[in-house]
Amino acid sequence: MRARRSTKAKLITGDGPLSRMPPIAVFIVVAALFVVGVVVRGVPGAIVLGLLAAGIAVMLAATWGALAPVQRFGRALILVLLIVIAVSVVLVK
Repeated sequence: MRARRSTKAKLITGDGPLSRMPPIAVFIVVAALFVVGVVVRGVPGAIVLGLLAAGIAVMLAATWGALAPVQRFGRALILVLLIVIAVSVVLVK
């Protein structure tokens, strides 16, 4: 069984700005953006969710080579679900 990753460990290696972000802070920001996008609804909510999806897509592309196939599938699935939710926020009244 793999050891659990520390919540204080760097998210990604390197010297970029995301490498210095605490994982819990990133989680809180992403969760807050998701909640705001779903609660606001309509075009503004879809824009917030779209920006979140774009950020996740960039992160997925940047880490693609370091991920195992199962991790790639899971993260791509989350991205697709987020896009579906963004579209439904606009269409469903």
